[in-house]
This record gives sequence, C-alpha cells and structure tokens, in this order.
Amino acid sequence: MTLGALVDAGADPVAVADIVAALHIDDYALMFEPVTRCGVAATHALVVVDDHSHDDDSHDDDHDPGHTHGYGHRPYRVIRDILLAADLPDRVRTRALATFDALAEIEGAMHRMPPLDVEFHEVGSVDAIVDIVGSCAALEVLDIDRIVCSPIAVSRGTVHAAHGELPTPAPAVAGLLARRNAPAFGIDTRKEIATPTGVALMTALAEEFGPLPAMRVGSVGYGAGTADTPGRPNVVQVVIGETEAPQGSVAGAGQPVRLLEVNVDDVTGEVIAHTIAALLAAGAHDAWATPIVMKKGRPAHTVHALCDPALTARIGGVLVAETGSLGVRGSTIERWPQRRREATVEVEGHTIRIKLAAGRVKVEHDDAAAAAMALGWPLRAVMTAAEALGWLSEPT
Repeated sequence: MTLGALVDAGADPVAVADIVAALHIDDYALMFEPVTRCGVAATHALVVVDDHSHDDDSHDDDHDPGHTHGYGHRPYRVIRDILLAADLPDRVRTRALATFDALAEIEGAMHRMPPLDVEFHEVGSVDAIVDIVGSCAALEVLDIDRIVCSPIAVSRGTVHAAHGELPTPAPAVAGLLARRNAPAFGIDTRKEIATPTGVALMTALAEEFGPLPAMRVGSVGYGAGTADTPGRPNVVQVVIGETEAPQGSVAGAGQPVRLLEVNVDDVTGEVIAHTIAALLAAGAHDAWATPIVMKKGRPAHTVHALCDPALTARIGGVLVAETGSLGVRGSTIERWPQRRREATVEVEGHTIRIKLAAGRVKVEHDDAAAAAMALGWPLRAVMTAAEALGWLSEPT
C-alpha cells in the first residue's frame, strides 16, 4: 500500500521497476492498477510471483488465512547480501537496509537469536522484498529527503501467519512501535491494518511522528489494499511537498510541540538524571533540567520535556512518576528542526551511528564509548575518527 501510494503520488512506475530489477531476483512481476476503495481513487501495487500469483496481501487489512503467500525462508544475512550486491542508488540501499535492520532486530529479540540469523517468513518472501525495496525506490524517484509519519493505527483480533494464529497488533508490529517509541492508536476492527512490513517502513524511515509539516503540497497519493472495506477506505495516504523555508530557518510556521515542566526541590541529582533518561526513552524530543530558586530561598530544579502533542499524556505521566511532582504545567510552542539523516561508519571494525545535517556531523555517544572501550582508545579519538568518516560520506 505504501508503494502504491507513492506511485499514485507521481513516482514513475517504470523507473521504480528498473531500480528494483537491480536486485537480480527472478520469477516475479511488479504491476500497478488503478482501483477505487470505498469511492476513493487509488493505485494497487501487485507483486506476482511465479507459480502462485500473489496480490500482496501482506499489506492488506483483510488478511485471508487461506491465501498462499509463497513464503521464502531467507535468513537476514542472505537478504542483506542481496541488497549489498545489487547496483542500487545509495539512498535506496541505505533505506532498505534500515528497514530490514529494524525487522531483524525485533525478530531476533522475539526468537532469542542474532539478527543476522533471523529467518524471515512473510517478510523474507520475494514479494515483501520487492515491496520494501520498491517503496525505497519510489522515494528516490520522487527525490524525497524527509519523511514524517502520522500516528499508526492498529486493530484487535488475530491474524494467521507462519508461526500460527497471532494477536493483532502482531508481536513484530508491537515491537517495532516500541523500538521507535512511535505513537499509535487503536481502531475497533478485527481486520489487520498494521503489518510488520508497513510498520517497519514507517518506523525505520520517518524522521519524526506528528502532524503534517508546514509545506507547499505538490501531490497526494493513495495506495490500495486488496479488500474494499465498507465504511472506511482501505488506503494509505501520502502527501508530498516542499518545505516553506530551509530547514533550520525560523521563517514560516514551525512544527507544533508540547513543552511540559515540573518544579522539584526534594529529589536528588541522580533522580533528575534518571528522569531525563526516562523521558527520552518514552519518546520526548528532548529533556533537560535547569536550576532555580523557589520560595524561602530553597534551591530547586525545573525538569523540562519537549514532545509531540500526541505524547503529552505519556510524557506527563513519566514526569509525575519519576519526580513525585503533584502537578505538571505545559504549553504549546513551535520548533524548526534542521533536516538531518542517519548513517553509520566503521571505526576499526566497530559500527558507529552518526547524524548528518548541513555543516554538521553528530556522532552517537554510546556507540563511540563502546568502541573506545573495546579498542582501548580515548573516547575523543574515536569520536574524531567517526566524525571524519561522516564528513567523507556527506555530499557537499
């Protein structure tokens, strides 16, 4: 459905298919057809696999237990080798690997095995590989730099999968949402409306979750699922446009965010540090503390948290639980985040995550610290090496 939505929004299907063809996977056909779902015009992406024509039900919200998926049990290391060997645009490969990395991490945790050893069933089949790489290819054809995702809808009931009858949201979906602290909400339906493949794409590739960013809208696309569900269009919507102002500028409307605060004068510095870490783990954009003086000259601190408005209740709950405060105050403000992307570099065989922005390379501290400990290097030396490699990977 994501792939269909991107093609519906203007991605050239021939250009998308040409990129996917670099995978050198045989016995499939990628097709797109115009359809309507509950009266909404949309595009249905189909991956047809030899000997078992397969309308890609992995993205359908009416999962048919009798449908033949043609499961191909591929360990992630094989899929990763396919992606690394293929002549793909760098950003397509990076995004596809990020999506499969997320899936492998969650599946590995579920089955208590290393991510590279995870054998994908539904997600390892040819159609799902084409879905993921095709979606990344469509993003590249459209020249999409930044992805923002709305909160993800999940359903109730069960779904039939390779491991048997599973509750919805499926364990992999729930794990992917938790991995990213992604906002989600429930819909009272027994149809599967959030699948591991779709949620992996959203949680791995979206820079943030929240409302539509300020932009000039250029096109809108709708990707259709197989079923035509009465009363609710079975589609995924994508809105594509250009930002009104350069990232990092304060011109134009910013992104609405909620600032939550508590004043505390009876907790230790260790508790405040733990609270900040808990707020970030719960999905806050940022969290910090500032020293203040309260009545009667009492030294105290204000603990602040900046979050998506949809996460107000969760972040406020963490503030109260961790500080013991009797109340929380909040205000809605705007922010203008600078465009950035994530990448990895290798320092003496150790993988270190970095963030790349205009004129800036930010090294992930925890990764650098782990590498420094393993190598016996000073932390600053590892961070300097990682930053230098980051500059080499960042186009001018």
